[in-house]
Amino acid sequence: MDRGQELREIREAIDAGNLTLQYLNRAREELNAASNFGIADMLGFDFIGGIGKHMKLSNAQKEMEAAKRQVMCFQKELRDVSTILNFQVDIGGFLTFADFFFDGILADVFVQSKINDAKKQVDNAVYHIHQIMTDLYRMEANAR
Repeated sequence: MDRGQELREIREAIDAGNLTLQYLNRAREELNAASNFGIADMLGFDFIGGIGKHMKLSNAQKEMEAAKRQVMCFQKELRDVSTILNFQVDIGGFLTFADFFFDGILADVFVQSKINDAKKQVDNAVYHIHQIMTDLYRMEANAR
C-alpha cells in the first residue's frame, strides 16, 4: 500500500477518535451536571434537584450510547490502520457503560454513586483514547 493510502487511513482513525472524544466529553459534562443536581436533591431541593438530575442523566445516557457507537467506528478505523502498519491496540475492554441509570434506583445516594462510577468510566475511556490518539499522531507524522 502506498504512503498516501497509509496517511489516509491514519487520518480517518484520527477523525474517528476525535469524534469519540467529543461524545465522551459531552457525556462527562452531562454527568457533572447530574451530579450537581443530585447534590441539590440530597440537600432537600427535591423538585428542582430531582428533575434536573434525571434530565441530565437522560442526556448523559444518550451521549454515552452515542459514544459507544462511535467507539465501534473508531475500532474499525484502528483495524484499518493495524492492517496496513501492524499497529496493535485493544480498546474493547475499557468502555463498558451499563444501562443502570433508571433500573431500580432506590436512593439518592445510590444514584450519586452510580453517577460517579459513570464519570470514572468516561474519564478512563478518554485517557485511553488520548493515548491511542498520541500514537496515531506520531504515525501520521512518520507517514508524511
